[in-house]
Amino acid sequence: MDLSALLPRPELLVAAVALDALLGDPVYGWHPIRLLGRSISWIEAALRKAGADGRVGGCILFIAVAAAWGSGTSVLVVSLGHFHPRLGAAMHFFLLYSLIALGDLLKHGNAVNAAASNDDLLAARVAVGDLVGRDTDRMDAAACRRAAIESLAENLVDGFVSPVFWYAVAGLPGLLVFKVVSTMDSMVGYKTERYLRFGWCGARLDDLLNLVPARLSWFLIASAAMLVPGCSGRKAASVGWQQHEDVPGPNAGWSEAAMAGAIQRRMAGPIWAGGVMVTDSWLGAPSDAEAGTEADYRRATLIVGNTAGIFVLVALGHLMLVLA
Repeated sequence: MDLSALLPRPELLVAAVALDALLGDPVYGWHPIRLLGRSISWIEAALRKAGADGRVGGCILFIAVAAAWGSGTSVLVVSLGHFHPRLGAAMHFFLLYSLIALGDLLKHGNAVNAAASNDDLLAARVAVGDLVGRDTDRMDAAACRRAAIESLAENLVDGFVSPVFWYAVAGLPGLLVFKVVSTMDSMVGYKTERYLRFGWCGARLDDLLNLVPARLSWFLIASAAMLVPGCSGRKAASVGWQQHEDVPGPNAGWSEAAMAGAIQRRMAGPIWAGGVMVTDSWLGAPSDAEAGTEADYRRATLIVGNTAGIFVLVALGHLMLVLA
C-alpha cells in the first residue's frame, strides 16, 4: 500500500490555510469534528455501560477513537489515491481544511468586538459565552473584549499552531490523532466527579501534544508583535517567560501571557465561574493599562494573523527540507 498520499503537502497546507482564512469553518451536520464528537460519545456510552468508567476506560476510548479516525481515515485517503491521485488529494485537502480552525476563532472574536463597539452589552456577553466558560453576567464591554483576546491567544495554539505542527511533523495521521485528542479533552477532560478519572487520558495527552506548540507560540507571538505598530516583541517575550505559570495548566499561559506583553496591556483580571470568583490576578506588566478597547482587540487580531503567517512559513521551510 502506497502511503505517500498521507505525507504533508506544502501546496495543500497553503491552500487550506487560505481557504480557512477566507471562509472560516462552515457549520453542517457531517463536519468531521461533529462526526468525531459523535463517535466519542457513542464509544463513551458503550464503555460506561460495560463498567469501564475509570482511567482504563478513558485509555480504551482514546485507542478506539484514534484507531477509527487515525487509521480508518488514512486508509480511505490512500484507497482513494490508489483509485485516482486527484481523489486522494481532494480528500486529503478536505480533511486538512476542516481540521484547522483559525478563521472560525477570529469570527467568534469579531462578534464579541462588534457587539461591544455597538454598545450592545447583552450581545457581547452572549458572544463571549461561546468562547469562554465563565460567568458573563458580571462582565462589562472591556471584560468581554479581554476574554475574547485571551481566547484568541489560547486557542491559537489548539486551533492552529498545534494542528499545523503535527501535520508538518507526522502528516495527515498526525493531524488526525491530534484532533482526536483535542476533541476528547474538550468533551471528557473535565475535573468533575463524572470525568476526573475517565477523562484523565484525554487531558494528559492533550497537555503532551500541545507542549511543544505552546512554547513555540510564545516565540512566534513575540516575533509577530515586532511587525505590529504599538506592540512589543520584547515585552511579549519577557511577560510570556515570567508569567506563563500564572495561568492554570502547563500550556495555556505561554500564549496568553505573551499576548498580554505583545499588546502592552493587562489581561484576565477578576474572573467569576458558578458565582464564585476564581481569580482576580492580572497578566501583563503592572505598569500597563487594562486591555479592553477596540484598538486592543484589533492589535491582538493582527498579532494572531502574523503569528499564523510566520508559522506557516516555518512549516513550509521544514517541509521543503524533509521532502526534498
